[in-house]
Amino acid sequence: MLLLATMTPSADISGRWVEYQPRDDHKTTFRGYLVGDMDGGPKPGVVIVHQWEGLTDYEMGRAKEIAELGYTVLCADVYGVGNNPKTPEERRELVGKYRNGDRANFRRNLAAAYSEIRRWPMVDKTKIAAIGYCFGGTGALEMARAGLDLKGAISFHGGLSNPNPDDVKNIKCPVLVLHGADDPAVPPAEVDAFKKEMDDAKKPYTFIAYPGAVHAFTQPKAGNDNSKGSAYNAAADMKSFTEMVKFFKEIFR
Repeated sequence: MLLLATMTPSADISGRWVEYQPRDDHKTTFRGYLVGDMDGGPKPGVVIVHQWEGLTDYEMGRAKEIAELGYTVLCADVYGVGNNPKTPEERRELVGKYRNGDRANFRRNLAAAYSEIRRWPMVDKTKIAAIGYCFGGTGALEMARAGLDLKGAISFHGGLSNPNPDDVKNIKCPVLVLHGADDPAVPPAEVDAFKKEMDDAKKPYTFIAYPGAVHAFTQPKAGNDNSKGSAYNAAADMKSFTEMVKFFKEIFR
């Protein structure tokens, strides 16, 4: 990112793998990746929810970028140890399980990541935000809809559908949606329904749509062919990152 190229990290940033479990299920183990100044004082925390591939180098790279801005970041694991979908078919099935079916289990797994980041001494427990990409964008919104005590939630090219519209009333924080204006995975009807839910519940949100951007616009490996429905868009990537930085400064001040 050009923004980061002009910055000098103010701390000794490092990462480590961490394992954690839901409070109500000690048979399920998640393996996340924590990034930040491990010896520093408490800083605002950011939970990153992964795309449909699961936790990858992509999320870990984003975590480092964000940690260098002065935050402690946890890349969450939604699927759990041993659940690593390899093919698009496997990923579609697993994502469908959470997004279209078992939202309660989805939220439980996300809440486990929220609890995990709050237990670390280099995290200010009163200042936690959630962000996510694609499937993870839906996850960040679900963390807010679940009523977790967040300072903010950001969706990057995430799904906006909500099978339980009344849950919007549980949101306690501002929401930022960064959307590809031409994203075929999130049709206009879904966008309109999301906005109506938020407006009806009088919840604070900002919705930014990037012209010419489709799904996965922050993901370089998506290629550059918009006709496939998913493609990288450098301008939208940079602009959305800048919006995230501004949002963090506002909610964490």
